[in-house]
Amino acid sequence: MKITSIFSNKLVGSMVLLGLVSCTVPTSESATPNDQDTTVSAQSEQQNSNNQTCTLVKEGFGSQGQVNVQVEEVATGLEVPWGIAFLPNGNMLVTERPGRVRLVRDGKLVQKPVATVKVTDSGEGGLLGIAVHPDFANNRFFYLYYTADRNGSQVNRVERWRLSSDGQSASSDRVIVDNIPVALYHNGGRIRFGPDGMLYIGTGDARDPQISQDVKSLAGKILRVTPDGQVPQDNPFPGNPVYITGIRNTQGFDWRDASTLLVTDHGPSGELNRSGHDKVSVAQAGDNLGWPTIYRCESKEGLVTPSIVWRQALPPGGATIYTGNAIPEWKGSLIIATLRSEHLQRVVFDPQSPQQVRQHEVYLQGKYGRLREAIMGPDGELYVTTSNCDGRGDCPSQRDKILRVTR
Repeated sequence: MKITSIFSNKLVGSMVLLGLVSCTVPTSESATPNDQDTTVSAQSEQQNSNNQTCTLVKEGFGSQGQVNVQVEEVATGLEVPWGIAFLPNGNMLVTERPGRVRLVRDGKLVQKPVATVKVTDSGEGGLLGIAVHPDFANNRFFYLYYTADRNGSQVNRVERWRLSSDGQSASSDRVIVDNIPVALYHNGGRIRFGPDGMLYIGTGDARDPQISQDVKSLAGKILRVTPDGQVPQDNPFPGNPVYITGIRNTQGFDWRDASTLLVTDHGPSGELNRSGHDKVSVAQAGDNLGWPTIYRCESKEGLVTPSIVWRQALPPGGATIYTGNAIPEWKGSLIIATLRSEHLQRVVFDPQSPQQVRQHEVYLQGKYGRLREAIMGPDGELYVTTSNCDGRGDCPSQRDKILRVTR
């Protein structure tokens, strides 16, 4: 196992010796939502009509991280590892976007895939998210989000699979959610079980911005279903799997408490004459995160103003709230894997004003390339995947990796 130490910018001399590249400290501001280009101090208390402050990062991504961490290479030789799910024994199931489910057993990647899924993997589609049933120990179910061909048309689909007793193979059990709109880009794909035992599904707008506001469409949403694919009776829209609306393309979310999610979303890349402005929002059942009605730190009645927006595109991959003990300074922080900007973003919320960001900073800048998944393991450690072989990065000879970020 290869271990690399990453030091904070307090040790500038050591960083130079290690060949780490320092970056310009960005400008960050707390912006009034309807005047987002007005310069405001980072300590500003200006708030919008909903008594929230949106932090607009005008330049760069954040200051250099102040906490010393180290990175261990857990597995190499992967091709676009999109999602990780942990089994009760600590082993991992890992999805590769071309359509393979891989097993990492006792810290080693098993060469033969557990399953091969027939996917259409053009653009940002393919085999994406994975989640393990809360009662996996008894039923051995896991769930996959993937892009499929359905009667000659492409769809995004969530399907339930069963892992064999020896962990070496798996078989399809049933389709849980079908006909999620698909496009070359903006397919979402993150799936996770919530504290309530329900399955949450992040979808993209399939390059049709207005569809994110349509509760009759599964696109541009977070969906919530039972483990069998039924609509829970307490969903915000009766008989509808839609749980949160107004999303462009989320690949990361996690729960701050049983009813509150922190949701990342990709900002636009040219549509509606807009670009950049990836964001994190605090959301609950029935919330509308605003795409495409509001943009940047804007505010409108009935829509959720984001907590932090980056003018320059990250964009965000997986996201997880750090709950481990290895890096106690990070506890409670939202950790976001980023793609184009090639770093881990740590976002700290103000406990006295829980929708306001108190601090944000950058780790591993340019050290491992594009980062896709970020998830806490059952051992209390943070795991991250690289995404350098997805056609947008520099694919190394060791291919993509799973990393453990620890002290």
